[in-house]
Amino acid sequence: MGFMGPLSHFDDQGASRMVDVGAKPVTLRTARASGRVQMAAATLQLIRDRRLAKGDVLEVARLAGIMGAKKTAQLIPLCHPLGLDVVELEFEFADALTVVVRSSVRVTARTGVEMEALVAVSTAMLTIYDMCKAVDRSMVLNDVKLEEKTGGRSGHFVRDDS
Repeated sequence: MGFMGPLSHFDDQGASRMVDVGAKPVTLRTARASGRVQMAAATLQLIRDRRLAKGDVLEVARLAGIMGAKKTAQLIPLCHPLGLDVVELEFEFADALTVVVRSSVRVTARTGVEMEALVAVSTAMLTIYDMCKAVDRSMVLNDVKLEEKTGGRSGHFVRDDS
């Protein structure tokens, strides 16, 4: 991991601050994030078959992820409130034990949406856990990461896991 320079959320004296984005241009900004929920094979099969007592786990997780992205500025102290253009979540059964959660967020604004994409994935993953915990408390939520971001001064980032 490369060091990107001084942390922008601290002033010269080390005090926390919200970054002033007022002079930045309004541009299209996007971010994609992902994470993995590992569970017992029987739990994943219940999700696939939509047989959990609380309902369709992935559709509730999708809604939770969208809601989480929209509330990011209320959860992360120094994030700017944003009027998001779109939040999308998708789910993949990577194997018999793993659900991969992916988010994609887009905004036309002065600041990016990396945190919104990460909160969307995290909230969806937590919702999967909540809906399935009655049958499987051994689930593991892991590997939450930014996959890609576009727009803004720092430019285009694409994760290189090679």
